[in-house]
Amino acid sequence: MNYSVKKIGQILNATTQIDSKIVTGVSFDSRKVKSGDLFVALVAENDGHDYVQQALTKGATAVLVDDGHQIDSKIPAIIVSDTLLALQQLGEYRRHQINPKVVAITGSNGKTTTKDMASAIMGSQYKTFKTPENFNNEIGVPLTLLTMPDDTEVLVVELGMDRPGQLTTLSELVSPDIAIITMIGEAHIEFFKTRENIAKAKLEITKGLKSQGTLLVPYDEPLLTNAQVKQNVQTFGQDIKDINSSSSKTIFTYQNTRFAIPLLGRYNIMNALAAISAGILLHIELKNAAEALQHFDLTKNRTEQLTTSHGVNLISDVYNSNPTAVAAVLATLKIIPATHKYVVLGDMLELGEQAASLHACLAETVINANVDGVYLVGPLMNKYLYPILQRRFDSAHLHQYETDQLAELITDLQTLGENGDVILLKASHGIHLENVVNALVK
Repeated sequence: MNYSVKKIGQILNATTQIDSKIVTGVSFDSRKVKSGDLFVALVAENDGHDYVQQALTKGATAVLVDDGHQIDSKIPAIIVSDTLLALQQLGEYRRHQINPKVVAITGSNGKTTTKDMASAIMGSQYKTFKTPENFNNEIGVPLTLLTMPDDTEVLVVELGMDRPGQLTTLSELVSPDIAIITMIGEAHIEFFKTRENIAKAKLEITKGLKSQGTLLVPYDEPLLTNAQVKQNVQTFGQDIKDINSSSSKTIFTYQNTRFAIPLLGRYNIMNALAAISAGILLHIELKNAAEALQHFDLTKNRTEQLTTSHGVNLISDVYNSNPTAVAAVLATLKIIPATHKYVVLGDMLELGEQAASLHACLAETVINANVDGVYLVGPLMNKYLYPILQRRFDSAHLHQYETDQLAELITDLQTLGENGDVILLKASHGIHLENVVNALVK
């Protein structure tokens, strides 16, 4: 990014002042501003206009502000009616100026892992940029567009969703060539009420998908395979062979090519096949895709495999959770070779009026996982799952904690297990089990 204040004003059809300054980056957090940045004063819980001077002191070249706030005439500025909308318009301009092939990914689970896999695959043959961390909302997506390098050939972008209409906005913003829906689970069912409504909202990703673009969906999800969309639809996930798992990787064969991914679980094979299918559409050779997936950068807290100081293997999947995701990761735990296995389950959030039944329905899945100990965290797990598990586990093997008792949980887990044993941690991010993980691997 290398725009003058005047140029940004022209792009946004906005008023400018001191327009000779050059902007080389963008930030909406005054604490993270770097020299040359455009500071975007967003109006949210904290009004960004209150931090304009702090941003300038940190090195901001100019500020993007709205016309409802007074701004000193000596400050380089672009003045608009809505700073969030202007940020999105600026991101959209850059998307079309650089004009990379765009792979957009959404789904109830697996979208970040699929993004990481797809980026690695595309990067084997193209100059590729991906969504940093989980910048997947109305603010994060335009920031991704504005921070991608000038020479980007393929952009792999993650699109999040928690309400109807959101994916329409984001899809139209990035105008994808390829769209992927990883799966339909129960995430955000509090707001959507049914999986059918979730599927309908996920399909909004096609609103910005180019007319000659392709939508990739899992072969075993009729809510997606039977959907009526204008673009080409292809499925992924079928025709895999020779699946083998160890404690550190999953191996499978697809189209006569052997793949080995440093992740566990059939659900991660599905994520890999989504990424591989996108690669095929962009003419990536399968041998290059296989090599790329052997080692790739995985965003933190997405099914990370870690080790405690006394050799216990940790499987950390603590960024989001819903019943489908819990069942998938527990099925993976069941087949891992280990003498002893333990599971730490935190509350699944945003399940609304179905929270009671969806937590209770995990009982059979937990029992079938054949674990040696269960540790439940949060009021929902304790109220709805714990009483059912009490019928199968005694007090020495079933434990419960409130969300403010993570220190006690850490203490109990620090001496749990021996070298080669496995502890799985799974919860919604709001339970903050990442703090437990961090303490165990210190």
